[in-house]
Amino acid sequence: MTLKTISPIDQSIYAERSLANADEIESALVVAKQAQQEWRRLPLSERQSIIHRATAYFLQHKEKIAEELTCQMGRPIQCTPGEVDGFAERAYYMSSIAEAALADIELEPIEGVRRFIAKEPRGIVAIIAPWNYPYLTAANALIPALLAGNAVILKHSHQTPLCAERLVRAFSQAGLPDGVFQYLHCDHAQTEKLIQDSRINYVCFTGSVNAGKRIQSVLAGTFKGLTLELGGKDPAYVRADANLEQAVESLIDGAFFNSGQSCCGVERIYVHQAVYEKFVEHFAQLTEHYKLGDPRKAETTLGPMVTIKAADFIRNQMHEAIQAGAKALIHHASHDEFGSAYLFPQVLINVDHTMSVMRDESFGPIVGIMSVESDKQVIELMNDSPYGLTASIWTQDEARAIALGEECETGTVFMNRCDYLDPALAWTGVKETGYGISLSRLGFDAFTQVKSFHIRR
Repeated sequence: MTLKTISPIDQSIYAERSLANADEIESALVVAKQAQQEWRRLPLSERQSIIHRATAYFLQHKEKIAEELTCQMGRPIQCTPGEVDGFAERAYYMSSIAEAALADIELEPIEGVRRFIAKEPRGIVAIIAPWNYPYLTAANALIPALLAGNAVILKHSHQTPLCAERLVRAFSQAGLPDGVFQYLHCDHAQTEKLIQDSRINYVCFTGSVNAGKRIQSVLAGTFKGLTLELGGKDPAYVRADANLEQAVESLIDGAFFNSGQSCCGVERIYVHQAVYEKFVEHFAQLTEHYKLGDPRKAETTLGPMVTIKAADFIRNQMHEAIQAGAKALIHHASHDEFGSAYLFPQVLINVDHTMSVMRDESFGPIVGIMSVESDKQVIELMNDSPYGLTASIWTQDEARAIALGEECETGTVFMNRCDYLDPALAWTGVKETGYGISLSRLGFDAFTQVKSFHIRR
């Protein structure tokens, strides 16, 4: 059996790989189990050095990695090098805080007794990574898992198999011992069997809500640790006192970067009625400046969506909203070209929460904008969602932004920023966005098992 990666650029087969067979999966588990025992005994400083060398490899091969990424999932070539830089930022940061994050917790002494809590690696971590940010999402779990002394088996999306191969190659070149980090190309049934295996101690999954629920059910009764980063319908609120120029420019990028295919992309915008008309006019004007086309060309600022099916989902969502009374502000022929992966961004007004576009995850270049009367009304609207990853508030009143943020049912609150991941902050979500934490000092906790020591002298 094989997997075929269809490039969204021209629907050609960009990569074709054999799926792992049962013997290869068993071998990967056996080797990982053995390698992890040695890896965990290495001093943290040696593990950090390998992380640094692997990251340097990425930066040295940035141009080629960016080209591969563009061809696999369609992001413009002017943007894909940024993912390599983002990988490096996260890797270096997590390495820099590893010593403090993984240190024993020494408790206050009592006579004749030493007490401390150690943090030991879990064992083998399985990472199931998506295609939309294939290196960044993998790095969130891969780097802290390795630093903590675990072995890792990576199963990447069939859309981006070369990313898994490139990651393993980078760490191999950096001197990582054989078996500590491996990839497997698997189908769904093989992946389920893999994560059920008793030798897998922790599972990290990034993807759809339905797939996350499936993984939960597969692991039911196994008592394995599990991190899930799932869907999003991230809101933004533009208050009357906001810097409109900054808000418009940032929110356009937050909504349409990567063709809107971002878990923390802005999918719905609420604007105070006092500045609504001015905001909408400027937003539509700037959106028209995107250049949709072949992402391999330097002048292209917006590439295709990852699949024709994904683009057609957005078209259907748009047409349903228009039939229900919404108004489309962007008029391009590509909107009606069902059967094409290329889709220009769309801005909808006259929308409400009865419409799918304001309720269901879009994961594409479409955004609805609603006028609101008050902070109280907007909190009700922002929280009217089964998801809760990020929310952004655009205002010059920091105290008010924090107060509103405390009422938002989300894992992250931004003020005057959106669609950004700071590796020093905990990346987490609530409701159907999933659970668990990656990045920050707290991100190491998923990959360690605490052990208490009571030493009576």
